[in-house]
Amino acid sequence: MLARGKKILLLGSGALKIGEAGEFDYAGSQAIKALKEEEMNVVLVNPNIATIQTSEGMADETYFVPVQADFVAKVIARERPHAILLGFGGQTALNCGLELHRRGILKKYNVRVLGTPIRSIELTEDRQQFADFLRKRHFSVPESHAATTVSAALKAATKIGYPVMVRSGFALGGLGSGIAKNEKQLRAIAVSAFAHVQQILVEECLSGWKEIEYEVVRDTADNCITVCNMENLDPLGIHTGESIVVAPSQTLTDKEYQMLRTTSIAVIRALGIVGECNIQYALDPHSNTYRIIEVNARLSRSSALASKATGYPLAAVAAKLSLGKTLPSLQNAVTETTPAFFEPALDYLVVKFPRWDFSKFQGADQRLGSQMKSVGEVMAIGRSFPEAIQKAVRMLDIGRNGIIGPRPETVSFSEAVVPTPLRIFHLARSLYHGESVKKLARATGIDPWFLDQIRSVVVLQRELARKRIRRVTPQILKTAKQHGFSDKQLAGLWKVPDDAVRSLRKKYRIVPSVKRIDTVAAEFPAKTNYLYFTYHAERSDDIVHAHPTAIVLGSGVYRIGSSVEFDWCAVNAAQELHRQGFRSVMVNCNPETVSTDYDVCDALYFEELTPERILDIVDVEKPIGVVVSVGGQVANNLVMTLAKHRVPLFGTSAREIDRAEDRHKFSTLLDRLNIDQPEWIEARSAKEAEAFAQRAGFPVLVRPSYVLSGSAMNVATNPGQLTRFLRQAVDVSPAHPVVLSKFEVDAREIDVDAVVQKGVIIASVVSEHVENAGVHSGDATLVLPPQKVYVETVQKVQAAVAHIARE
Repeated sequence: MLARGKKILLLGSGALKIGEAGEFDYAGSQAIKALKEEEMNVVLVNPNIATIQTSEGMADETYFVPVQADFVAKVIARERPHAILLGFGGQTALNCGLELHRRGILKKYNVRVLGTPIRSIELTEDRQQFADFLRKRHFSVPESHAATTVSAALKAATKIGYPVMVRSGFALGGLGSGIAKNEKQLRAIAVSAFAHVQQILVEECLSGWKEIEYEVVRDTADNCITVCNMENLDPLGIHTGESIVVAPSQTLTDKEYQMLRTTSIAVIRALGIVGECNIQYALDPHSNTYRIIEVNARLSRSSALASKATGYPLAAVAAKLSLGKTLPSLQNAVTETTPAFFEPALDYLVVKFPRWDFSKFQGADQRLGSQMKSVGEVMAIGRSFPEAIQKAVRMLDIGRNGIIGPRPETVSFSEAVVPTPLRIFHLARSLYHGESVKKLARATGIDPWFLDQIRSVVVLQRELARKRIRRVTPQILKTAKQHGFSDKQLAGLWKVPDDAVRSLRKKYRIVPSVKRIDTVAAEFPAKTNYLYFTYHAERSDDIVHAHPTAIVLGSGVYRIGSSVEFDWCAVNAAQELHRQGFRSVMVNCNPETVSTDYDVCDALYFEELTPERILDIVDVEKPIGVVVSVGGQVANNLVMTLAKHRVPLFGTSAREIDRAEDRHKFSTLLDRLNIDQPEWIEARSAKEAEAFAQRAGFPVLVRPSYVLSGSAMNVATNPGQLTRFLRQAVDVSPAHPVVLSKFEVDAREIDVDAVVQKGVIIASVVSEHVENAGVHSGDATLVLPPQKVYVETVQKVQAAVAHIARE
């Protein structure tokens, strides 16, 4: 066991990318906290400035350099760490660690690899070695052959027979993988894969089998537990990051569950894993036949999901086990009474739903497969699948209130079965219009149980749509809420305002119960304040209110324009509120984040960021104030509804937030303050827009209000574009003004970030865009401090910001 006071090097995952996002900030941050508890000196390598783990006060030393062997070798030479952790920074950290080992750098500086040994990592990462190792020990794996050239891949496919599955070694997010039905498809996949990796595995295709995952923990004394098992709604062939996932599994028999659990423990012991790992299976839906697909000998997106689904702090436990501690010696930090070797028990279920942003990319292939394309995910907690899946849809913030709209149109059979981001909605519509569960199950490979649960929602919707609100009984309303229908959904069916449904619920005393996640299904007392709402309970768990309460609204699902930086903001805000003597309460629904860690706040509501649910939380918590300014656009968009219901806000008032978000009000403000801006008008009609464009001259900038990351903001250079862009702007924010302004060509762009109290700037930072204006600041290269801007210009900009802030 490593002695206290030793120096440990921790590798982060670097920049966020598809397949490596906030979950590794969560894993690394938990690891740092766990190591510091054991009085270790932690050196972090991670250049991502938006993460919690790179914040002041986390690691003892932080190096903002690439997580690459050349750079990390220099850090090792300078810091001389005693040991290194490779499993908390995703594929990037793992590949870097393997490269340091191969170059002999770890041996040269006598750096010990903590946790899972290098040999075990190599076995799990090298597809051929992994398959051979398991096959020799009589574990069931797909027939497979490794290939390092396209011709070798074609030969392997001939031996196995088409279709074949192609998997890349040492790759992230299924990069370079796919199903090939013939030689032409295999050649294309192989050429693409070899552009990124040196080895691929060609294996028998098990498309249509169930995909099951287990999160397994093992210590140096060979104690093993399975923390969570998860079932993909989509069958094998769709990357688990692309799939809707349910925990715990819902369609396995006890025999199947125990068979895979026993196998998981045996495999992890054979591989010599120390800490945490994820094992993925293919399970034949028509027999007990299984195949082991892969083992990730590191923390992953699935392990972040498992941690949040169970309340079991996987990363923290894994970090302590890597030091040589054993499971019986560690306490369950959630219950504070049971040891860490207790396997979590769940009296609820969770649904993970991915989010895609294909609308940002014209012509993108929206079909889902073995390569990961999702940019984020949400996790919903409920006590029935319909309750959780409908809640998850709202959490995605894609303009849908549930799995089916109020007046669902018919859908073609091919639309319902082809895997795309819309398939779950197409399946619901297909079932609504009479398609059979049996036929859809056969065509999609989705278990009939899931389809039958979806069918129960659409059948109930059909019944609800025939009602009028004055004829709705308490029992019907409660049944609807237990099936996950929101007040907004029901209002749409009954053609009444949302508040009318809320008032009816209150009249009938139909309110959600607050329940606690404690990892032991309430079998033992637990002090956790990790909470969720459900309509499948008769009473709420006791919630402790020791101090005046402040609520922080998080940013919800990661999407382009809103990711880990808002988690950083929310965590820092919640922690500061706690230091100021408030009981800090976080509301968020993203399983990848540090903000949804059970011990970051005094209470965590793992819930949807919708007006209905925030008002439910306010009813329970009765806060002194709510912080909306750290949750990005999602939280800001709730402001006017919260103000309408007289919810107290901390910071800038609702009226002033609206003046900043509403393009017309903001431009009017600038005119009144005599602050220069391009010529502009509010575009009330296409005719007005065309007249302005003719007068001001193209190009013109179309700017909707209350949008995230420039959504539907476009530069129009001709009348045709102007008409199209106006339509998009109205669609994305129909309740708010669209402003047209003259687009200044060849202009410089400058950003100012300011901290303001009562209209007075306390601190500000000016940064300069390298690209000309017209490139979104999230896509631009920024330099700080500015290098090519006159001092006089900076002073003018700061003066304008001061005027705006004061107003």
